Amino acid sequence: MIGKLKGKVDAIGESFLIVDVHGVGYEVQASSRTLRNLKPGDDVTLTIDTHVREDAIRLFGFQSEFERSWFRTLQTIQGVGAKVALSVLGILGPQDIANAVALGNWAAVEEAPGVGKKLAQRIVAELKDKAPSLAVAGISASGGTVATPMPPEGLAAAEAISALANLGYNPAQANAAVAVGSRELGASADTAALIKRALKELAR
Repeated sequence: MIGKLKGKVDAIGESFLIVDVHGVGYEVQASSRTLRNLKPGDDVTLTIDTHVREDAIRLFGFQSEFERSWFRTLQTIQGVGAKVALSVLGILGPQDIANAVALGNWAAVEEAPGVGKKLAQRIVAELKDKAPSLAVAGISASGGTVATPMPPEGLAAAEAISALANLGYNPAQANAAVAVGSRELGASADTAALIKRALKELAR
């Protein structure tokens, strides 16, 4: 199985890119968000999820292990396949999804092409217990396998959730409180500010 590819972007299509690794071109499916951040000639490192079928081998590429975890988790929901999971990740970043789930904001998920109201509601409802652990996992996922560093606000949120969990708060409660803080304080909020706002929310 292929777990990671490191090379140069040879070409970019509507839903895929070709990664040249020492003269061998690998076709990798990717979200629109990932594709927007790349252009031919760029050096790229992608975390890969390999799908093997009788008639084909498909590679799905992600900018972090955190993003790949969400790709896999989304597909545990009935009605969500690889195409829909990529569509959701094209609209919402990993931490954005975690926030949407924590706040019950299915409307944000519904904005993804191919996702209707009922499916968006199912995604948010069924991922409620899984979002906190994935959000915390984003801290360790921001290391060597990331082609583009995790956005500061995403890392700050993950660190805040981890800190609150270490203080003894339930991960689901911590995630919801940090999501409220992220929404109110904006993308520039650092870890300390998010923790302070989340503690205020948890004290209600």
